[in-house]
Amino acid sequence: MTGSPVTGLGSSRLGPAERAGALDQMAREEFDVVVVGGGIVGAGAALDAATRGLSVAVVEARDFASGTSSRSSKLIHGGLRYLEQYNFDLVREALTERALLLQIAPHLVKPVPFLLPTTHRVWERAYFGAGVALYDALAFRMGSSRGVPHHRHLTRRGALKLAPSLRKDAFTGAIQYWDAQVDDARYVMTVLRTAAAYGARISSRTQCVGFLREGERVTGVKIRDLETQTTAEVRAKQVVNATGVWSDDIQELVGGRGQIHVRASKGIHLVVPKDRIHSSTGVILRTEKSVLFVIPWGRHWIIGTTDTAWDLDKAHPAASRADIEYVLEHVNSVLNTPLTHDDVEGVYAGLRPLLVGETEETSQLSREHVVAHPVPGLVLVAGGKYTTYRVMAKDAIDAVAHGLDGKVAESCTHDIALVGGEGFQAMWNSRYRLASVSGLHVARIEHLLSRYGVLVDDLLGLIADKPDLGKPLSGADDYLRAEIVYAASHEGARHLNDVLARRTRISIETWDRGLGVVQEAADLIAPVLGWSKKQRDREIEYYRKRVEAERDSQSQDGDQEADARRRGAPDIVPTAAPSGVTS
Repeated sequence: MTGSPVTGLGSSRLGPAERAGALDQMAREEFDVVVVGGGIVGAGAALDAATRGLSVAVVEARDFASGTSSRSSKLIHGGLRYLEQYNFDLVREALTERALLLQIAPHLVKPVPFLLPTTHRVWERAYFGAGVALYDALAFRMGSSRGVPHHRHLTRRGALKLAPSLRKDAFTGAIQYWDAQVDDARYVMTVLRTAAAYGARISSRTQCVGFLREGERVTGVKIRDLETQTTAEVRAKQVVNATGVWSDDIQELVGGRGQIHVRASKGIHLVVPKDRIHSSTGVILRTEKSVLFVIPWGRHWIIGTTDTAWDLDKAHPAASRADIEYVLEHVNSVLNTPLTHDDVEGVYAGLRPLLVGETEETSQLSREHVVAHPVPGLVLVAGGKYTTYRVMAKDAIDAVAHGLDGKVAESCTHDIALVGGEGFQAMWNSRYRLASVSGLHVARIEHLLSRYGVLVDDLLGLIADKPDLGKPLSGADDYLRAEIVYAASHEGARHLNDVLARRTRISIETWDRGLGVVQEAADLIAPVLGWSKKQRDREIEYYRKRVEAERDSQSQDGDQEADARRRGAPDIVPTAAPSGVTS
């Protein structure tokens, strides 16, 4: 297969040759739009623009989704807590998007159930019940179902049948409702691959270090290929700043931050083995500051999150011991067998890009997004939440269209299946046949289908050519060796950390944080990316230092100490100093 969502489109492959070709084209041609930022909003903007017929380039300073977009709660949800803030429009918009994403990416976005325990028999059940009923009601939209089952009320006995690990004295009953979940980093990469199939030129490890201008108008960006340290000028009719928590930094390159400011709020998550909590459903808990989710995640649970201000290193936000203890304390309040630090397999921290408001509490800052033209030729999109990325992208490209001469088509991404999604149900129905033909167990086929959709044929082709790639990784046997090769050959991974932290989630799903697979994974990646033995050893050493620094940071009491320890592991490809504006 070529990786195209529809016959007749170009390849969606994002390999080394495609990156080189994209950079070559960026240096030679003028684009309708250049998108700065390879997170979910930048990826969505690229796809929106490409499917409107615009020529598009995307540059990302680090790896795709390496910031906020790989460190979320991994939920596609309406935001039940926003109902208490009477933000009905935001919830309705997010629930509409939830239903849509279940349709355009059925291989990646899956329904997931949650229990909302209640502690008062009458008023709380009525209060929460009304809220969840409204949540379900808002999920309906013209011509579409909600995409998930309806909520239901449960007695304490009924709730304990679903979640035996809950303490009997911690609640009186519960409401079960449904949302959806996603591998956030994989989804971003899939959106980018879909954009590539529609003609977008995409490059990671390519930093925007300045802007090109003619008078007041921005006419492009100056980029540095961080792998080769070469620079180029990319000319464009419009530039989109979709850099999340880095939005203000990019704005400063063009001569000032403007009127829109973004503040970072840190949220941390713990990963624990499935057998530590006996439950067939997720759980949502109210805390004094936010909400805490216990989220099913394969053979694990993800538990989070926190909501605290962060003004330290944006690239590598650190989880402190205090953060971890906060999450453990709150989840243990409802568990009959408390979790300890020894139960924690993985920890990750991410930053939410919140629009600055009048309040100083980050939990009260706006999750709604804003699109602005700070200077002619430059569009800024900021704020928002993962679930509503497509709306943010549409609004950003609407602003781009306004700045372009000539008529630009309306957004059509609501009708565009992501690569791997077209025909997924039919392929899923054929999983036993695929298992028989490939020689893999049907459980392996289901795993591959849930990650690659109909692109599973690409992986099965690799395994047919080299049967050894059909074996699981030693020390991370949820993943096949073929997936490591494919990450480098098709999914834009440039470094070992890209593969272990984002193309797979080995770095948070194994007790040793992936240290046991680094040699095997590096050996598989090396031929694809042309690594020498020296580079292979360097990749392994960097990954080991990163894990050591993360573990060290997680033993520190506060943010300052944790940040200092996390900074002890330098990036394998450091970012460049900005150069500003070139006329």
